[in-house]
Amino acid sequence: MEALSDSFRALGDPTRLRILRLVSHAPLNVSELVSLVGVSQSAVSHHLSKLRRLELIREERQNGFTFYSLAVDGKDDRWPLIDLLRKANGVHGDEARLRDLLRQREDRQALNERLLEPGQSWFLWAGALASLLPPLEVADFGCGTGVLSASLARWAKRVVAIDQSRQALKKAKERARREGLENIDFLQEDLHQLSLPSGKLDLVVISQSLHHTEQPAAVLREAARLLKPKGKVVLLELMPHQEAWVRERLGHKHLGFPPYSLEAELREAGFSDVTCEIHGRDAAPAREGTFRVFLLTGVKR
Repeated sequence: MEALSDSFRALGDPTRLRILRLVSHAPLNVSELVSLVGVSQSAVSHHLSKLRRLELIREERQNGFTFYSLAVDGKDDRWPLIDLLRKANGVHGDEARLRDLLRQREDRQALNERLLEPGQSWFLWAGALASLLPPLEVADFGCGTGVLSASLARWAKRVVAIDQSRQALKKAKERARREGLENIDFLQEDLHQLSLPSGKLDLVVISQSLHHTEQPAAVLREAARLLKPKGKVVLLELMPHQEAWVRERLGHKHLGFPPYSLEAELREAGFSDVTCEIHGRDAAPAREGTFRVFLLTGVKR
């Protein structure tokens, strides 16, 4: 009864009601909520803190951002109150703005997957994977919506598709279901510290995921830990670039990497026979939204 009373008091604030209603429809970060409800970031953070203390919302880290979503379901005594809130007619145009925001988010995701000029990544992957023979136990680090995981699953024994984004994994699962692929396991975890057992995998692929991570070296150490002796890592990444807009719009933590720095990190993590191939070595940096890439491979010592 006390929890219910506290919830009623907390929801007496109109802005707090709007925030709870919005996150009940989709996970949102603080910046998105600020744009939707039109109050300061400090005010939004204050409201979120109250809602989180009452366990009305949960928080989750995705691509460097903290997203908030509804933590109450039909088994909670407070659900009738939340259900009433969800069904009530909005008076601030929040739903329309939320639809626009989610469309923009989808556009950013699509842009993130089209960062490379047509054929660049597939050209490199074809060369890297041609020498590999199934059946292999494979992990796809930062699988996103599952494009590469699905391709790997067609020749691998088993693929573990790993991503921190619940929404991305949902789309990856839908893709696997559409394509009839049953040998993919999905794992929502932080690439810096995974729950998978050591020394069980034959191959780890990391396709344009390191630039989303806080500590790339730690991710490479995790790859080495999971691999069997003589297991292989295949790493596709962006060359250094000056497109700073990718930090805000796409959640990148790094503006590409010098190949030699990741070669050194791979060796430090426990890999030998490190090779590097740079695509379009002599090409000038292209227009905004296109990037040069390089591919590294290594064998666990």
